[in-house]
Formats: sequence, C-alpha cells, structure tokens
Amino acid sequence: MPRKWKPGPAATYDHGKHVIVNVNKEFRGRLTTGQRVADAVARIVGGWPFIITQSAIILLWVAANGYLFYQASVSPAYFKSWDPYPFILLNLVLSFQAAYTGPIVMMSQNRQSEKDRLMAEHDFQVNVTAEEEIKVIMEHLVHQDDLILEILARLETMHKAVDRVDNAE
Repeated sequence: MPRKWKPGPAATYDHGKHVIVNVNKEFRGRLTTGQRVADAVARIVGGWPFIITQSAIILLWVAANGYLFYQASVSPAYFKSWDPYPFILLNLVLSFQAAYTGPIVMMSQNRQSEKDRLMAEHDFQVNVTAEEEIKVIMEHLVHQDDLILEILARLETMHKAVDRVDNAE
C-alpha cells in the first residue's frame, strides 16, 4: 500500500524574522554630535596628511624662530623671535594638542571597540541561524533521499511485474 506523502522539514520550517541587519547603519544612527565630532577628529589626526602638515608647521616654526633669533643676535634692532630656542611656546602648543586629541582619539577607539563587539555578536546570531537552517536543509535532503529510494523500489517492483507479464505471454 502506498505511503501518503507528507511535507518534509524544509517545507514546514518557519524562518521567522531576518537576523541580518546593517550594524554600521544602526550604530551610526545612535551617535551623538559629540561622538561624531570625536570620530571626525580621530579620522583627521590619525592620518598621514595631518602628520605631514604638522611636521611642516613645526619645521617652519623652528626655522622662522631660529632665523629671527640669529638676526636679532647680529642686529639688535631686528625683530626678535617670538619663541627662541628651546621653543617653550611650541612645546606648550603641542602639549595642549596632545592633551585634547589623546582623549578624543581614545573615545573614538572605545566606540570602535563597542562597534566591533556588536558586529561580532551579530555575526554569531547570523551563524546560529544559518546553522539551524542548514540542519533543516540536511533533514529535508535525507527526507528526499528516502522518497527517491521508495520511488526506485516501486519502479523496480513494477519493472519486475512487467517482466513477469512479458515472460508469461
């Protein structure tokens, strides 16, 4: 007696809600103005253009003050340098820059670490869902194999029956 067909696991599987989201977009949507500013500062300060520009400004500062210091020593009526060697004003300016950019860059790095954690958690959720769906697909393939084997067995039985009828005639 033929078995009644019933749907396999994949046909009855409920996929539920989608777990794939754009973590970058979600994270960007939650940023405050201060956090956006911190990220912009970190992006600027953390690049070669900033380092090259800052190095050029420092070299100009030192060269101009060195030249003015030399000219003032040769001719006392000449304009005196605003920051003679050991460049205390330059050190003060660079200290202020470091005092403010350091914490701002660290805030941006901490936020990036939080974003990385969110992405890792999201990747884990996607992997769990994918594993579950792969298991369902594998169960469905096994179900299909069983159906195909049953169909082949029936075909063999029918083929033998046809052969018997042909041999009887």
